[in-house]
Amino acid sequence: MSAPYRRELKAKEYLQAKGIECFVPMVNALVEKRSGAKIRKQIPAIHNLIFVHTSKEIIQEVKRGVDYLQYRTMPREGKNIPIIIPDRQMQQFIAVTQTSNEELIYMRPEEVNIAKGTRVRVHGGAFDGTEGVFVKVQGKRKPRVVLLIQGVAAVALAEISTEFIEIIK
Repeated sequence: MSAPYRRELKAKEYLQAKGIECFVPMVNALVEKRSGAKIRKQIPAIHNLIFVHTSKEIIQEVKRGVDYLQYRTMPREGKNIPIIIPDRQMQQFIAVTQTSNEELIYMRPEEVNIAKGTRVRVHGGAFDGTEGVFVKVQGKRKPRVVLLIQGVAAVALAEISTEFIEIIK
């Protein structure tokens, strides 16, 4: 779902208070305060984005009258339909983004050329079992595995040695 104007944490708090499972990927960032001092702080990795795990009926009831909670949609067959992410893909995304690995790179889906990538599975390490696409990320020396949530976001994992990569056919 979308929480415009950087209200993803407000939306998360609201949904959790209603007993709804949700997730906002966070990163550690250096933030400058008004005084000019810089502090390290956890902030949303992808602004305006919140992942929600519930039924269509429940979310429709909960979001009624809440202007800062909107569906993320994608065009399909001439209509804009809400994006639904398979549970396994979401579990992998959460597992990867909660590692607090400083080398994770968050991207918009259009920044990753998936058509040229090769589907792979990681064996060993913090990302064991993660499936994604092996691509060259602009500005980085070595290729990385990219975990893509179609039409929503992509995250490039830390550099992984090819010996830990299995090609999925």
